[in-house]
Amino acid sequence: MELQYLIVEEDIRPGVTLIRLNRPKVLNALCTPLMEELATTLERLEKEERTKVVVLTGNEKAFAAGADIKEMMDATAVSMAKKEMFEVWDRIKRVKLPIIAAVSGYALGGGCELAMLCDMIVASETAQFGQPEIKIGVIPGAGGTQRLTRAIGKARAMEFILTGKFFSAQQAYEWGLVNKVVPKELYLEEALKLAQEIAAMPAFAVRMAKDAILKAHELSLQEGLYYERKNFYLLFASHDQKEGMKAFVEKRKPQWKDE
Repeated sequence: MELQYLIVEEDIRPGVTLIRLNRPKVLNALCTPLMEELATTLERLEKEERTKVVVLTGNEKAFAAGADIKEMMDATAVSMAKKEMFEVWDRIKRVKLPIIAAVSGYALGGGCELAMLCDMIVASETAQFGQPEIKIGVIPGAGGTQRLTRAIGKARAMEFILTGKFFSAQQAYEWGLVNKVVPKELYLEEALKLAQEIAAMPAFAVRMAKDAILKAHELSLQEGLYYERKNFYLLFASHDQKEGMKAFVEKRKPQWKDE
């Protein structure tokens, strides 16, 4: 598949693939073809199994400054419903690979939603987050009202979504939305380092852990505990569980087979 809106660098570190959003002239605005390319690329990487972790980034000026408004401005409620433009977001959500967003500059509207759809966020000190859709007469539609509320709380989410104001990387860190904030020249390197740490772990266990963590937002505590236990028990059918525990007892480094 020839890519028009992405740059993909596989094995940029062992087990790590870097995906760059590549619409710099429009600050990486998220058009439908870009999102289709992203979902298809992630599904391919997951199926091929060489990639253990993905880092998703834009450029220093913008991760993504929002959705492509020109694509939507003449739409009707019926045409939007028929198009099912958010189904591609559900495809990305179903990807089992851990995805780290490396964010510098603007992460606004759909860009903020895409960063939150990822599993972790490493931010440059220059990063600015926000859901300014209210300023063009709509609301977030790709998860902003739900994920931002869960990440930073109802009161803060109300303030930023209802006013369209931006918030800084440092605020995002203090409120638990991002994992770390680093100088602009280091944000991508820090994201790749984190990805490499995770890629060194047994891949099936990593996927099972991601799966269980994501369920914590959707299930009651008791249901979540039950789900976690099922994944825990399932891992005892894996080679890497046997190898990991044996290596621990024998005081040596485990040799993962990712199976």
